Amino acid sequence: MRKIGTTETGPAPTRDGDRGALYAYRVRGASRSGIVLWIAGTGDGPDRVLTSTEGGRRRVPVFVTARQARLYVRRHGRRLAGPEVAGPLELVRVQHWLADPARRRVPPGQVLDAWNFFEDLARGIDAHHPLLTQGPVQDSAYEKLATGECAAWTPEERNAVLGLLTAGLELWDHARTAA
Repeated sequence: MRKIGTTETGPAPTRDGDRGALYAYRVRGASRSGIVLWIAGTGDGPDRVLTSTEGGRRRVPVFVTARQARLYVRRHGRRLAGPEVAGPLELVRVQHWLADPARRRVPPGQVLDAWNFFEDLARGIDAHHPLLTQGPVQDSAYEKLATGECAAWTPEERNAVLGLLTAGLELWDHARTAA
């Protein structure tokens, strides 16, 4: 049995957020919905999505029910921070916008939530994941998104957002595994 935050030989190397509070978080996508485990960063540490190693790759356990998530966490010697499932994160609206961004209006709240989730997902899979390498264009686009000023995006900012969300959805599709 795999352990959360431990290895076969003892405590796992420290990663930011390893002992942070665990939350169940519902994610709804166009092709699949599920519950993931989200780890709140401790101190100044960043948040991340919980992953496990499977076949040499980091994967995201995805649960159908909150009960399954609670049992998984309990089997690994942890507890959820609360009884409720947070969310849902509505990736469906983001996917709908990405299908035709020129003709559809940006759903700012869902895009902001998806952006944050994809960063947490990438951080859980690999602390040096390319999705986490962002420059001034992404920073500016994020600031405008957070303040509801998506209409003021430059073409470069809009393309950066489209690229980040597309990469995030691909990461989500390839990183998850049924738990």
